[in-house]
Amino acid sequence: MAPVTDLPTDNVRDLSDVPSIEVISKASIMLLSAAAERLGLADEDPDTSPRRDLDEARRLITALAGLVTASAEYLGPHAGPLREGLQSVQRAFREASIVPDEPGQGPGEKYTGPVY
Repeated sequence: MAPVTDLPTDNVRDLSDVPSIEVISKASIMLLSAAAERLGLADEDPDTSPRRDLDEARRLITALAGLVTASAEYLGPHAGPLREGLQSVQRAFREASIVPDEPGQGPGEKYTGPVY
């Protein structure tokens, strides 16, 4: 195995060169995508998805809600689409739950308020 110093650096950016909005947006998209996977939304029938894990989805959605809520003032035009994505996975979680959470108690709702 080649030492780490021998890896190509053509597509590598110094982290200090990456704008904070890009870091926040990429982290949000990763959390959103992972939550959708854990809800089974990538499969034809989410109810029978082998990837469905509502406990993991709850954690990811809550982390996404905290990040989006805490950084909303800095997101500019990215805030709206990220909030919409967040609300979509929150609703999908509510629909997938056998025993629904009380309004305001679902994943991330302590940050966003109730999602119906």
